[in-house]
Amino acid sequence: MVSHIGPPSEEAKSIFADLGYSVAGDGATFTAARDWKEVEVLAVTDDVDTPSGDRMRCFVTWKDYVPDLGDLLDRAAPDYDYAVIGVEEDGEYEVARAPSE
Repeated sequence: MVSHIGPPSEEAKSIFADLGYSVAGDGATFTAARDWKEVEVLAVTDDVDTPSGDRMRCFVTWKDYVPDLGDLLDRAAPDYDYAVIGVEEDGEYEVARAPSE
């Protein structure tokens, strides 16, 4: 596993901005909004909090953390819709889990 310094916060903001979302907030948790959709984005590594509530969430992590994050979220079984995005060092990304819409 590649060692990263912190969560991919700037990469997450860049992904959502490139997709046409308005990004608001600083740090590893921010809001991305487009049209009628508002998403709480959480840039994470191995320290993941699964907040409660009914708000759509997107967890963005380094690609090598995706399997562990998926396992954690499966065990937590949050009651909200969520997506998981894995980011590469070069900024490329892959949607590892899309929301169930």
